[in-house]
Amino acid sequence: MHKALPHARPLLVTLPIRVQTYDIDLARHVNNGVYIRWLEDLRMEMLRVYYPLERLIAQDAVPIIHSTRITYHRSIRLFDHPEGRMWCSQMGRATLTLEAEIVVGDLVCASATQRGVLLKIGTRRPVRIPQELADAFLRQNV
Repeated sequence: MHKALPHARPLLVTLPIRVQTYDIDLARHVNNGVYIRWLEDLRMEMLRVYYPLERLIAQDAVPIIHSTRITYHRSIRLFDHPEGRMWCSQMGRATLTLEAEIVVGDLVCASATQRGVLLKIGTRRPVRIPQELADAFLRQNV
């Protein structure tokens, strides 16, 4: 298992987030469930940049999230302009730990940790992280 150094954010991606009217709940802020969708958008961006999902699927592998822990620090409202940030804090042979923040300006509104694994589609058993992705993690962990 390789862990990121305390100051490093290997495989970092950022994504501007647009708050939609349907994201708002009765309390007039973004519904907690919407943040989970934003985490999915960030994971897909990470794959797009570092190892496209199409390549994984062509290798009979898919990324599966088996746990999400999220802390809500501050509400996001309709006309805020949040940004999502996600990076890989740990990488094992078949597992990943992802960290994320949703920020508005300098304020962290939510922070999350997700743990996942790559599974072989046919057998649903763990498969090794592609070497190219592992190498990118190690290169950026400085």
